[in-house]
Amino acid sequence: MKSMEAGSAYTGRLPKGCLQCRRGSKMVLLITGRCSTGCFYCPLSLEKKGKEVLFANERRCTSDDEVLDEARMIRAEGTGITGGDPVQCIERTLHFIRLLKKEFGERHHIHLYTSSLDVQAFRRLEEAGLDELRLHPPVEMWDRLDETDLEEFLRSTSMKVGFEIPSLPEEEERTERLIDFAESVGMDFVNLNELEFSEGNWDELKARGMDIRDELSSSVRGSEEVALRHLTKQRDISLHYCSSRFKDSIQLRRRIKRRARRAARPTDIITSDGTLLKGVVEGPADEIFDALRKLEVEEHLFYEDKEKGRVEVAPWVLEHIADRLPFDSFLVEEYPTADRLEVEREPLRPR
Repeated sequence: MKSMEAGSAYTGRLPKGCLQCRRGSKMVLLITGRCSTGCFYCPLSLEKKGKEVLFANERRCTSDDEVLDEARMIRAEGTGITGGDPVQCIERTLHFIRLLKKEFGERHHIHLYTSSLDVQAFRRLEEAGLDELRLHPPVEMWDRLDETDLEEFLRSTSMKVGFEIPSLPEEEERTERLIDFAESVGMDFVNLNELEFSEGNWDELKARGMDIRDELSSSVRGSEEVALRHLTKQRDISLHYCSSRFKDSIQLRRRIKRRARRAARPTDIITSDGTLLKGVVEGPADEIFDALRKLEVEEHLFYEDKEKGRVEVAPWVLEHIADRLPFDSFLVEEYPTADRLEVEREPLRPR
């Protein structure tokens, strides 16, 4: 077993989609929030669950151009297509596979998550250019996979195919059988994700007697321990345990850093976490501009942010002049993502 960052580990070889995820170079494309499986542990947010929405990373999209722009913003080497279940919107899914391959070339690696076991749909996905298929069958199928057409499909596909499921503490035996099946039919990998509480699954997990690991985590107690027990057993198939800490502190942070390099304005400071530090002045833009010019601040060091209704000034400048401005001034730290989520705000001039 080989250790990775933030408590993750693997045996054998990591799938290519996971390698890109580890580098932060994968765009996450949520095709739809719709899914007919209804897994009790689904972590999807209430903003997305069951809804006909399209997201590229944190950006809600309504067009092909917006999806492609987000891929460029992080210099994406690949895309993970997710949901809901992308097979529920198969035509849209096929469209985006073809679009991404056409725009970025065959080397743009695409993997897809689905709870479907529809092998005819899988063949259409492969024909469109899908590189890696990650299956997430319903729990009740984990020990009945020999009843499906998967083994026959695996003999005819050139895609990399594996299972990706949560590590459920109460389903250790069923998980073992799923891994046995994957190994016996020559699948490429099994990924076990640490189970987490979310706004979308909190009540369901609590109803089943699950609890958080500790006060600093949203992870389910026992999920990591069960996953690591599977990895310690001698097997020929590659196994990968992905911790919730890895998703937050490695995957997301590295992707944010990639986006920060494209999203940052000349007046921003990129922090070590990949967030953007900005100087913010609130008030009428024309009056703020006049005040800045009177203080001889160079024009390229400030601009009007119409999206947020404020003026942004280089933070290293604003710290020195805030006490001479008749406006509320702040140092603001925010994510470089499309939603520009604010992390922290420090007043520079008392109200």
